[in-house]
Amino acid sequence: MDHVNHILVVDDDHDIRTDVVDYLRKNGLRASATVDGRGMFAQLDASAFDLIVLDIMMPGDDGLMLCRTLRCGKHRAVPILLLTARDDETDRIIGLEMGADDYVVKPFSPRELLARITAVIRRSRMLPPNLRSTETVNAMSFGSWRLDARARHLIDQEGTIIALSGAEFRLLRVFLDNPQRVLSRNQLLNLSQGRDTEFFDRSIDLLVSRLRALLDDNAKEQAYIKTVRSKGYVFSKPVTVHT
Repeated sequence: MDHVNHILVVDDDHDIRTDVVDYLRKNGLRASATVDGRGMFAQLDASAFDLIVLDIMMPGDDGLMLCRTLRCGKHRAVPILLLTARDDETDRIIGLEMGADDYVVKPFSPRELLARITAVIRRSRMLPPNLRSTETVNAMSFGSWRLDARARHLIDQEGTIIALSGAEFRLLRVFLDNPQRVLSRNQLLNLSQGRDTEFFDRSIDLLVSRLRALLDDNAKEQAYIKTVRSKGYVFSKPVTVHT
């Protein structure tokens, strides 16, 4: 039986929540909904979801706070698409910084939302063409870490598994495939996402910050990922490939 993507819609607006769920279901997706963070975590614990549509402006814990919490917990690998009523560059940057994969500005058309959902899920599951030739790689070791390339998670020296979002995994793979080589932001975006940079796109800087936090990079030493001024980033440690 073919997998049907399951979407969780989190929005305190009854009309938006109902309209989105109805549209997604009419277009062949599974869709569930809840009004707040408590309901979201309860549903995530009860079922598997392929993407979360998360409204930013909600009473109590807003979407940005919930997004940050998700990215620090056991559900960190689930893609997140934010709904925002404010078409402001700062809000978009904060959303990406908190770990969102994409955003849609209200008011939006259901067709646009569906297209964004489909694109985010596709990106979360697919390696860019430049990485597909190395899919025979089973694992990659560096420093005190091991990346399981099949399961797409990190393993520390104690054997603890650290989940990765799709975007985090793809960017880390690019670094590990190009150790000790300076890569520009444009190169990293193109190699990890399969697309060129936009006019103002800080997503790579934000993803690098998230990877550094996961790897416990010292803020001064930046042991694994170093910033090369005016040029980009370099993965500074040697990498061992296991096939």
